Amino acid sequence: MLLISLKELEHKEYHTHAHRLLRECLRVYGIGYDEDTPITKNEMGKPSLSEHPEIFYNLSHAKGISACIVADRECGIDCEQVREYKPNVAKRAFTESERQLLESLPEEERDFMFTRLWTLKESYVKAIGTGISYPLNTVGFAFEGNEITADKKDCKFRQYLIHGGKYVVSVCTLNMKPEPELPT
Repeated sequence: MLLISLKELEHKEYHTHAHRLLRECLRVYGIGYDEDTPITKNEMGKPSLSEHPEIFYNLSHAKGISACIVADRECGIDCEQVREYKPNVAKRAFTESERQLLESLPEEERDFMFTRLWTLKESYVKAIGTGISYPLNTVGFAFEGNEITADKKDCKFRQYLIHGGKYVVSVCTLNMKPEPELPT
């Protein structure tokens, strides 16, 4: 389940608003969620519901937008208002083919593509639970029409262009490996 909210708030209120979205998503699963809900964090700080290890979630917020995903597998979400293309960030965090893609675009399209690529990378590292300590330039993305292709095959990516392309929301879900069959 995915919830996205466009709402202008004071900076400190976005975190609280994202947790309200999580409460709404968990309600569908029959799970109550409030400030007393037991949360466990992995070694990198990714939270999970202590009493519901079968449910996974992730939150994101930026100026003007909050987003939440709840799934039956590890997941990550990132939302951003389209922001300025930063060549130095691209040099550190993007693959060579991604940098070439950005440079091949007309200047007025670079901010948008930069944000699309950045949010995909963020959704991936949030799904795997490492955060941006992961070497972002080792995961690459390309676009074929409306399809997102990634060099990581153990995941599925979706992207939502919101409010006429003012915001980008990217989602990554990890594929669960099937349980091995036991001999009978």
